[in-house]
Amino acid sequence: MLDEAYGRRPHNASKNPFTCGLSGKTFTGLEMVERVENLAKGLSNEFGWEPNKGTEWEKVIGIFALNTVDSMTLAYAVHRLSGIVSPANAAYSASELEFQLKSAGAKALFTCIPLLQTSLEAAKAAGIPNDRVYILEMPKEFSGNESVPFKTVGQLISEGSKSVKLEQLKWEKGQGARQTAYLCYSSGTSGLPKGVMISHRNVIANIIQICLYEKPTRDKRNPENRTEVGLGLLPLSHIYGLVVIAQASTYRGDGVVILPKFELQSYLYAIETQKINTLYLVPPIIIQMAKNQGACQKADLSSVKCVFTGAAPLGAETADELQKIYPSWKIRQGYGLTETCTVVSSSVEHDIWFGSSGSLLPGFTAKIVSPEGNDVSGYDQPGELVVQSPSVVLGYLNNEKANKETFIDDTDGKGRWMRTGDEAVFKKGPNGYEHVFIVDRIKELIKVKGLQVAPAELEAHLLAHPSVADVAVIPVPDDAAGEVPKAFIVKSSSVGLEENDRMVARDIAKHVQDHKARHKWLKGGVEFIDVIPKSPSGKILRRLLRDKEKESRRKKGAKL
Repeated sequence: MLDEAYGRRPHNASKNPFTCGLSGKTFTGLEMVERVENLAKGLSNEFGWEPNKGTEWEKVIGIFALNTVDSMTLAYAVHRLSGIVSPANAAYSASELEFQLKSAGAKALFTCIPLLQTSLEAAKAAGIPNDRVYILEMPKEFSGNESVPFKTVGQLISEGSKSVKLEQLKWEKGQGARQTAYLCYSSGTSGLPKGVMISHRNVIANIIQICLYEKPTRDKRNPENRTEVGLGLLPLSHIYGLVVIAQASTYRGDGVVILPKFELQSYLYAIETQKINTLYLVPPIIIQMAKNQGACQKADLSSVKCVFTGAAPLGAETADELQKIYPSWKIRQGYGLTETCTVVSSSVEHDIWFGSSGSLLPGFTAKIVSPEGNDVSGYDQPGELVVQSPSVVLGYLNNEKANKETFIDDTDGKGRWMRTGDEAVFKKGPNGYEHVFIVDRIKELIKVKGLQVAPAELEAHLLAHPSVADVAVIPVPDDAAGEVPKAFIVKSSSVGLEENDRMVARDIAKHVQDHKARHKWLKGGVEFIDVIPKSPSGKILRRLLRDKEKESRRKKGAKL
């Protein structure tokens, strides 16, 4: 990532890798290389870690922070010492963070001022003393001007700059394929969060896969071979932000504009002032843009050429709505998982098909497996997507049961197979290329009299209704059908206060009846709520809605 000898774009021909979208703080690529080395020396002094002594599992640090310009500086400094980085979701509660710190065996925790109290509570419970808690500096809009009694990353860099040179890493052949670089936590195909062991080779493979796949399109659109500017808003704790945005982008010389969290005005300000070309987004942000055109139309978004969305499905209707507003934008969608060290497939600018997750990246092999375990060989035939790639990860930490359920050992030297838990179909696109369509999570499919209903399909359709701002569909029990769909809906601001909820719900249900097969009708009802529970990456937390439904039915004495 930092050494020009390994294919990355030369630093003097690259944009500054990371720039704060609020303060404008930035460093050149060569300054970042120096900061990484100095921070590694600072960490070595602080913890007594040396590059070639001890195992990587003795050098694990947790990062629980909003995005900063030094987030990746910290990650690379830990790797310089042959250690492991375990990034945690900034939305975690103290107990959730405590679980990850204990599971990972973290020896220290790096956080930021807005998350400090949660961090201290979790660190104490995980046995990490206060003198092993450190601060990643943020713009004063988030951290304020108060000084804190904790060392900052900036102080560690300063201390390291005065230290003696570190010994160079002396890895054995194949060590990068065996050694964990990142320990990210994922729900996997089911159950509680699991530590996903991502090797250095996994990350390298997917960066090269992404860059090779996108290079012809970029070259055609940009014959001068200029670098671009991308948006770094999505959490760097999430695999999408960590690999696609923070590493693949900067490897090819692009700049990334860092924002700590989504706020419409600061988001639009950053696009306008930093002349951002590519917006890396998740569907909820796209929906907010479409619904808040009053604010968006006041901003100068003329620099934007492309939108790339992932982490959750983007419905064709939503993509079409955005395209009508911004007809020149190329709206791309990708599909991937933590367990594949990110991108499996994505669309390219010359082959966009709304609703599709694009085509497989080079180096990926995929198959569709029926519920009976048979390989599906034809188009438009659904089954579980199973993939193979050098980017498929080492496995789950200390969880042999989940490993056996999810991974199939490499028998041909092409990498491990991974059962994604997603139902998918392959379709032949209008331009002749094979496209991947993710139908739904296999465990989330609603079975109505033996017929499958994909919540994502109904959600995409419902979002096209003018009364619907956001929606989630879950299964509810039914005596006759086994299960039927129920929609939890956040009403659009266009719905007047005087309008009767029952009439609005009836109109929404009729919208489905008029366009969908009978088994897809909302026979479980429509319920209005204030907000759809989601993870920071935009995935609907259906479990919370199912729990809400169960509690409601328990109180009513209904079937659970």
